[in-house]
Formats: sequence, structure tokens, C-alpha cells
Amino acid sequence: MATIKLIKKVIYSGVITLKTGLHIGGTNAALNIGGPDKFVVRNPINNRPYIPGSSLKGKMRALVEICNGETNGGKPTNNPLHKAGALFGVSGDNEQSHASRLIVRDAELDINSCDFSNTDLPYTESKTEVAIDRVTAKANPRTFERVPAGAQFCLNMVLNIFEGEDEQGLKETLQQAIQLLQDDYLGGHGSRGYGQVEITLNEPKEKTY
Repeated sequence: MATIKLIKKVIYSGVITLKTGLHIGGTNAALNIGGPDKFVVRNPINNRPYIPGSSLKGKMRALVEICNGETNGGKPTNNPLHKAGALFGVSGDNEQSHASRLIVRDAELDINSCDFSNTDLPYTESKTEVAIDRVTAKANPRTFERVPAGAQFCLNMVLNIFEGEDEQGLKETLQQAIQLLQDDYLGGHGSRGYGQVEITLNEPKEKTY
């Protein structure tokens, strides 16, 4: 594989605002009788919910692939010439493989972004839903833990630009990914209204090398 030189890092920061409740699943190890069936992921040190960078990045990549027709029978093509491959990387042990150009940090909850004093659990709400068996009509209630609408998370990403690469193209693909995410949903159960987000970016900062 040819050696390439890193020439620039473009640092993005901003805010993810929840328009509807967000559920990104965590462990159910602490399940208590009468509590939610499905918990959100939390930082074990401070017990605050967060958005894993892997969830953000994976969702953005999937949306870019679908929007640009870069899938084959619903599966990603893993092609470095495609927009998704150029930005998010191509796996494999061959000349076409390369690391992701985008680093997506875990997004931490801004505990001052809204009033969490009335939430059922620390920083979260519990939402009970009832699934109806279409054959037996039997009700199956279940309770999900969600970060409530109005909460905000701190967004941080780094775009690596290497010598000879299409910097503008990479930036445009990232902007496309962010717009698609706002028009879709983050986390689970989006078809039932969960996970609508609004993303506000600050002016990017650049570091050259």
C-alpha cells in the first residue's frame, strides 16, 4: 500500500438537539422489577447518557450509501471510489482498502441543556408501549428508557485530509451525511417517532501539518 502524507485536520464541533426522545440501547444488567425493559447506554462513571460515536458514524455512512446508490442488494459495496468509501473508509487487506477519514467522538450530554428534575430516571424518561399480536390480539406491554426531547449533546468530529485527496468532495459528503441524518432518525425505533435530531455546527477549525 502506498504511503500518503497527512496535510490537514478539519475539526468540527456543534450541538445535537433532540426533537423527539432518543433510545440508543445499553446493558440491561441492572434491570429492576417495575423499571424499563430496555435501557439507554450510559457512562458508567457519571451515569449520564451519551451518544456513541459508532452509532453516529454508522448511521451517517448507511444513509450516504443508500442515498447515492452505493449498495448492492442492500449491502454496502465497500468501494473506495464511492463517496461513502472515500469518507468512511474501506475494509480489507488489499490495495484499495484505507482507513476512515472521519473520526466521530462520543457525544456527551449537556446536563444544563434542559430541566431534568422531573424525569423518571436520571436524565431520562420511561415510555411504555403496547405491542398487539395480530393473530391473538394479546397485548404485550414494554417500557423503553429514552433521553427526552430538548436534551442536547456535544458533537465533535475530525476530518483527516491526506495529500492528493479531494478535500472538497469529502467535506460535501460529510455535509450530506449530516443533512440526511436530520431528515431520518438516530438510534432505535425511528419509525415510531424516536430519534429525530437537529444538528448545529460551529465554524470548522483547521490544523495543517
